[in-house]
Amino acid sequence: MEILVSVPCVIFADDHLLAVNKPAGLNTHAPAPHAGEGVYDWLRHREPRWAQLGIIHRLDKETSGVLVFSRTELANRSLTEQFGRRSVRKKYLLLTDRPVRRKELAVKSALVRAGQKYVARPTHAGSEQAETCFHVVRSSSDGTLVEAETLTGKTHQIRVHAAASGFPILGDTLYGGAPAARVHLHAQELTLRHPATGGEMTLTAPVDFSADTRLTLRSALIDSRETNAHRLIHGASDGWPGWYVDRLGDFLLSQSDQPLTSARRETLAHWLGVFSLRGSYHKLLTRQVGKTNVAQAQKVLGDDAPAEFVVRENGVEFALGFNEGCSVGLFLDQRDNRRRFLTGHVAAGFALFNAERGTRKAELEILNTFAYTCGFSVCAAKAGARTTSLDLSKKHLEWGKRNFALNRLDPAGHDFIYGDVFAWLRSLAKKQRRFDCVVLDPPTFSRSKQHRAFQAEKDYSELVAAALSVLKGNGVLLASTNAAKLSPERFLEQVTGAVRAAQRSIIQQHYAPQPPDFPITRAEPAYLKTVWVRVG
Repeated sequence: MEILVSVPCVIFADDHLLAVNKPAGLNTHAPAPHAGEGVYDWLRHREPRWAQLGIIHRLDKETSGVLVFSRTELANRSLTEQFGRRSVRKKYLLLTDRPVRRKELAVKSALVRAGQKYVARPTHAGSEQAETCFHVVRSSSDGTLVEAETLTGKTHQIRVHAAASGFPILGDTLYGGAPAARVHLHAQELTLRHPATGGEMTLTAPVDFSADTRLTLRSALIDSRETNAHRLIHGASDGWPGWYVDRLGDFLLSQSDQPLTSARRETLAHWLGVFSLRGSYHKLLTRQVGKTNVAQAQKVLGDDAPAEFVVRENGVEFALGFNEGCSVGLFLDQRDNRRRFLTGHVAAGFALFNAERGTRKAELEILNTFAYTCGFSVCAAKAGARTTSLDLSKKHLEWGKRNFALNRLDPAGHDFIYGDVFAWLRSLAKKQRRFDCVVLDPPTFSRSKQHRAFQAEKDYSELVAAALSVLKGNGVLLASTNAAKLSPERFLEQVTGAVRAAQRSIIQQHYAPQPPDFPITRAEPAYLKTVWVRVG
């Protein structure tokens, strides 16, 4: 069963090309090995059909608009040649709050790098020339909308030329623009020749500069028909330090270590109207040394939520509740990893289910440790695998069975084991039980009567070693942690070091950061780390 969930930002796709309307705030590609994914990485690792995507051109992180990728060697050669000889026509829209004194303006200069930015210099300065044509579209109380057509394709070209001409782009503080929620620059149109037919084609993406940038980014990547549970505000990354807001079906859940301010309450009220939701709740987090206390979620706006309600994620249904302590029943930051079980596709060139072994999905066995409410298990079972869910809480396992039933999956066809993970891994190993995939997503800190305290920062390698004892040869290990103090490098060393210590080999490896609705910035560093490893 092939499961394909639509991607709203895709504006054109055929056998040779894939074009998207990239939202502002998302890189073209990942800026570093363990940073958040760019739209290229996110798409390429999403489905097998996009595994061969090639980057032909780029847009700055804060620039939105048309971005085209090649899907074949023919397309890669053709587009590279077209961009190289400057036959691709590119039109942008920008908004400025400064007066633009001429309706038509052509700017030609050399661009010279000066620290983090570029400066315009006379054309005889020695650098390659950059040329931009500007045309005023309209002026209003919001500013002046200007169309820009680039005759060359230099980094920051439009931004530099607009600033040098006296009308820096709104939000482009690097080049003297007034502060705003985003850089108001959008790649509106791209005209090129199709690599296979040779016919001229124009790719167009509209823009609404007044739209909420946070919502635009989420709506570009998340199909609301299939998923109505995701993060709306991720702290400082979205301009609200210390405040986190999730949409959970018909409700909002706000979390912070301070009571709601009037501004935050107004924002929640606004979103209730935007999404036509029923109500909003708030959880107060009280941080002490070594732990976080979570108060009961309190309704702050709208209707009361039922004790248990249902949300949708990638077409799968999950039961949630606001009265269940730290989590509501689903960790939203694992959405993309759960989807990998649905599709059987981990990353480009990395299939979860190895077809070469001739194993049918119905014969595949998945062990989900620290299963909580069995989200990974439900998705694996939905794809046809047989699952074993292991957790220290009987209550959560029963909750997991309800999640199975919600998705028309018979819990009787799967195993649910109550008990300590380490003890059960030893027991399963002694019984010679082996699994095609083992999921490790432990809490940062845990304690049980049968095992000493577990701390992810220093004990993760011990957990991996125990999991390897029940993992089949050529099986897949999913290792994940939300331990913020554990660096990606140290985490990967614990995982790969344990594999080497067990004298087993790593055949494939893919590192997956937290999803784009949990954006990573210097002000809000990454905390979730995941690696998928096929072990020989």
